Amino acid sequence: MNEIKNRLIYKIHDSKLRKYATQFFKGSLIDIGCGNKPYKSLLKDLVEKHIGVDTEQTIHNKNAINIFSTAYKIPVEDCSFDSAICTAVLEHLEEPELAIRECYRILKPGGYAIYTVPFIWHLHEEPRDFFRFSKYGLKYLFEKSGFNIINIDPLSGFWITFGTLLIYNLYRFNRGPLRWLHLIDLTALILSKIFLILEKIDKTEQWTWMYMIIVKK
Repeated sequence: MNEIKNRLIYKIHDSKLRKYATQFFKGSLIDIGCGNKPYKSLLKDLVEKHIGVDTEQTIHNKNAINIFSTAYKIPVEDCSFDSAICTAVLEHLEEPELAIRECYRILKPGGYAIYTVPFIWHLHEEPRDFFRFSKYGLKYLFEKSGFNIINIDPLSGFWITFGTLLIYNLYRFNRGPLRWLHLIDLTALILSKIFLILEKIDKTEQWTWMYMIIVKK
């Protein structure tokens, strides 16, 4: 079910992440807010070491976590890592700027970081869901923290955002006969194809569900 629900966004997100990581990642990678390290296999041929950081309070499986810590004070030396990734984490932090500054501290000079952050998205992992970010807010926060902006890439336009949120909403009714007959699953698959076509015709990026930002120390 989750795979169908997220069909519109996972492929876009992962292909962009792979594209930018291929360009910029190397050596040792710090994965901030790693959860179960969902991108380990995607990045494994690009880096020599993939270190995951997350808190003891994470709702995700803890088996992939190497360092238990907050994003504000990671117990490593300055300039320890060549690369950093932080996907869909900043919105869950009370002080996102402090987390960005900590990433800057532990990156080596010339190192790159890739972040993904939501712009138009529903409440999730409540109550720890605090912020949404525009591209202008991202530029301000990362430059204020010392980073150079390489790119701020909107990952969709209106149709992918609207389509995904519509599908998420439909799954609220996925119970009883609708669930047994997989009618919501089938509807989601059909809608995914329709919205992918519409996105190719008209991509209005101010409606993006998420930004991917690439920065350099």
